[in-house]
Amino acid sequence: MKAKKPSREFHQPPPAACQVQSAAKAPDREATIREYIPLVKYHAGMLKMRIPPHIEMDDLVSSGIVGLLDALERFDPSRGIKFKTYAEFRIRGAMLDYLREMDWFPRSLRQRAVNLQHVYSQLEVLLRRPPSEEEVADHMDIPLETLQKELTMLSGLSVFSLDAQSDDEVDAGIARALAEAAIDEAKEAELLRDLKEVLGKAIDLLPEKERNLIALYYYEELTMKEIGAILTLGEPRICQLHNQAVLRLRGKLRQQLQR
Repeated sequence: MKAKKPSREFHQPPPAACQVQSAAKAPDREATIREYIPLVKYHAGMLKMRIPPHIEMDDLVSSGIVGLLDALERFDPSRGIKFKTYAEFRIRGAMLDYLREMDWFPRSLRQRAVNLQHVYSQLEVLLRRPPSEEEVADHMDIPLETLQKELTMLSGLSVFSLDAQSDDEVDAGIARALAEAAIDEAKEAELLRDLKEVLGKAIDLLPEKERNLIALYYYEELTMKEIGAILTLGEPRICQLHNQAVLRLRGKLRQQLQR
């Protein structure tokens, strides 16, 4: 299924002027701040799509500007990298630091996500197919409505993140594997190819609605509301299906890391 990608603020890359920066000299402070504000807003907008609604956009932008200022202070043109590349790293890092300080995805909620992830994985092995919500609820001996409430609470859960808490077995496992593979560029490239292949196959095996949702959300970059309009479902239901799909995909990654 194809969806036309909407023209929406923050979804288009910053103008070319933001992408060209000579590495021959350190950037002018005030001019660079004005030039790179669109880049800060772009990354804040992309991040805002994947976190709970109570996190304010302005707070993300403010933390991103702190990262930009930090980049201006620390940038060393003699290292031979573009300022834009370095600035993006510091901007996004500052935003993630802000989110970590807020503990926007509490440890108790992470543990509930891990427990649900294990149930989905176990049932998929037993059934040799992705379990339905009804089957998961029956296995857990809880009403379907309770399971759906649990899924709703997991808003902000990602397939994997290298910036997540180290006590998460999937995220920590991937970060550790990449750190070990980084010693050898060929091994690192091979690991990334393997992870992409595992995710690609896992996405193909998702139930149709979840497969379409993942494509629209991560590839077309539509919002939950826009996806709901396409799939004729309410936004809360789209959030539930998204989180359920993420749990299934995380289970696949966990199995891959244990091999």
